[in-house]
Amino acid sequence: MKEEQRGIDDSVVTKRKSCTVAFKSLRVVVLTAMFLIWIHQIYHGQKIAITLSRKERFQQCSVDNYLATGLPFLDTAERPPLEEYILRRNNLAKALLADGIDAFVVEPGYTFSYYANVTQPQWESWEPEERPFLMILRPSIAEDGTVVANTSFLVPHFEEDRARLLKMPFQEPISTITYEEHWNYYTTLWEAPMWKETLSPNLMVDEEIRDFIARGLASNGFNVVGLAGEVEAVRQVKTDREIGILRAVNTGTVEAIRSMRKCLYKGVTENEVVEVLDNTLRAAGFEPFFDIVEFGKSAALPHGGHDGTRELQPGELILIDVGAHLYGYSSDVTRTFYPPFFPNPPPSEHNTTEKTFVWNLVLEAQAASVKAMKADATAASVDIAARNIIEAAGYGKQFTHRLGHGIGIKAHESPYLNKGNHIDVLRPGMVFTSEPGVYVWNEFGVRHEDVLVVRGEGDAENISGGFAVGPWEP
Repeated sequence: MKEEQRGIDDSVVTKRKSCTVAFKSLRVVVLTAMFLIWIHQIYHGQKIAITLSRKERFQQCSVDNYLATGLPFLDTAERPPLEEYILRRNNLAKALLADGIDAFVVEPGYTFSYYANVTQPQWESWEPEERPFLMILRPSIAEDGTVVANTSFLVPHFEEDRARLLKMPFQEPISTITYEEHWNYYTTLWEAPMWKETLSPNLMVDEEIRDFIARGLASNGFNVVGLAGEVEAVRQVKTDREIGILRAVNTGTVEAIRSMRKCLYKGVTENEVVEVLDNTLRAAGFEPFFDIVEFGKSAALPHGGHDGTRELQPGELILIDVGAHLYGYSSDVTRTFYPPFFPNPPPSEHNTTEKTFVWNLVLEAQAASVKAMKADATAASVDIAARNIIEAAGYGKQFTHRLGHGIGIKAHESPYLNKGNHIDVLRPGMVFTSEPGVYVWNEFGVRHEDVLVVRGEGDAENISGGFAVGPWEP
């Protein structure tokens, strides 16, 4: 009996031991699994950091540098309010009266957006179509004797409601002249009562208007002339609010280049720099619209043309010409510089003598143009001031383009600073680029480009964040 009881007890003990072992084994398995999950999570986090590409780290570095500035340049920018558009249209009305023109005609595009805040894609997102939608602005005399704008819109009848929904910046509902699909658009406009007794109204058309519209107006009772005179000067002379936006977007663009430069590394491609710089600009709310990045001998072509796959090497100059939009206004700046991993002074195996000379020569030429960029100077004289410096140094043939151009809602606007433009005279409030350059074929290129506003007295003012200082300080 005792033996049987002992056998039972031994069996129970054995089972208990087995359960204990099993439990311990299960516990080990669970703890091991938990440990492995923990290790996996840690490793996974490390793996994400390890497998982040160099380009992604490059972009993170660039954006972080940019945001670390606090983006103070945005403080000068304010979206144009209703009053700004009224002022612009009234200035245009005064110019029309001064030029002896009955009306200014424009279709959706840059100029239309300047006066009524509607771009071509906003009106026709698919493509510019054959049905004219025209803004017709005429000068009128108000009760107090001031000259004000009287604006009407020629629009297809079935599109009239859509035109009103554009919410263009007018105090009152817009005035429309509508036509049916089978009517003659231009005769409809000519028969409108606003012309009163004028049999052949003088129309000035914008430079962006399509040829078939200009010809249609001219062959249906109107006398059509091209953009010129005081009318053209309205957009050329910027208001303080416009200058504030241009200052913000151009300074911000230069700061983006400077932030990105600190993160460059050997072997990065031109295309990768384009992508990172564009995304850096977006961090400030800008809309990039062009970006030219050239390394070394690629920069011998002022506006690029290569496939962007060139990899950055020590001793190569980098030329970046970039533009972005803010509230419809453009930046357009260029910097030429060495990457941060190329030491200053350069190692003896790198001969940078000519590059450094040309870099400083182009900066000297830019400085001469700034001194010449004064009210009442001709556009030609500003170009010539810079060109003389470069020609005296023996690089005249390598300065292959004009000095600069006006800038506003378009990156390239009139007047244009070239040595043959003796007609256009600079006025206070005009804003220009100054971008002299020297391009040594199959070797390198250097261009410095800043944006400047002509003042009533003294030198033009830099509104793009300050001039470049040296090849390592763009």
